[in-house]
Amino acid sequence: MENYSEKLQKILSATGWSQETLASKLETSFVTLNSWVNQKSEPRDSAKTKIDLILAETIGKDAVEETDLKELKAKALSKKYTAKKLIRDRGLLEKLTTSLTYHSNGTEGSTMTEKDVLAVIYENKILRGRTATEQREAINHQAALYFLLDELAENPDLKLTPDLIKAAHLRLMNGIISDAGHYRNHSVRIRGAFVPLANFIKIPELVEKWCNTVNEETEDKIGLLARSHADFEKIHPFSDGNGRTGRLLLFILALKLGLVPPILKKERRFAYYKYLELAQTRDITDPLEMFIAEAILDTAEIILD
Repeated sequence: MENYSEKLQKILSATGWSQETLASKLETSFVTLNSWVNQKSEPRDSAKTKIDLILAETIGKDAVEETDLKELKAKALSKKYTAKKLIRDRGLLEKLTTSLTYHSNGTEGSTMTEKDVLAVIYENKILRGRTATEQREAINHQAALYFLLDELAENPDLKLTPDLIKAAHLRLMNGIISDAGHYRNHSVRIRGAFVPLANFIKIPELVEKWCNTVNEETEDKIGLLARSHADFEKIHPFSDGNGRTGRLLLFILALKLGLVPPILKKERRFAYYKYLELAQTRDITDPLEMFIAEAILDTAEIILD
């Protein structure tokens, strides 16, 4: 059985947090946390409970209680929002764009901070200490998001189509890869994952089918968001940028369904990948539905703030 020093080190490694940040989240001092990490003292029971909760959020849970999921989904479904409303609120639009860009690119390995992202996309700064590619990724991400938001605001009944998806990918990966806006024409695999990805020959057919599914009416909106996101990432239609494209589509699809859009936090990427793989390999979507519902509630707090 893991001791609490190992659990704390797992959290620090997975999130990239400093010990000061983790201490703050555990409502303790740096000195106390450092003592736990170095096994000089043992956390009290109340602190152990908090550590276990943060570890579960970070690494992912093995099971989801049906009653908990039902309650979370109901709360998430009560958080309503539209693309038109978001575009009209310039301050909120900038805040959510910065947050989504930071977390989505950070999930893929970008080292830029949220402050860096804000400086690059809204203050037109060129940053020292950050690569040209990372800065281009941030600028492109904003362009792709704004393109999709404008399309949805202009037409609330917007249908997601292969051409729309390719147009978003073109804006997202322009100047980064040579085949931006085009489906891949070769086999790929995700390093460290055991998910069988689609044969590239079948991609046009699979994306068309995916679009037909997400454009249908549904009573289970959170379920649709989870299943469609897992399915899109399994199709993996592009040579690169699939995760970022998928999370942009998830954001837009939530708004299309009249919901506050989810922003999937990079600090929880290990839980995110675990839940994606469960949905893709074992058709277990409850954990991913819970994850997306939690993300919707997190975004709702930003909007309220």
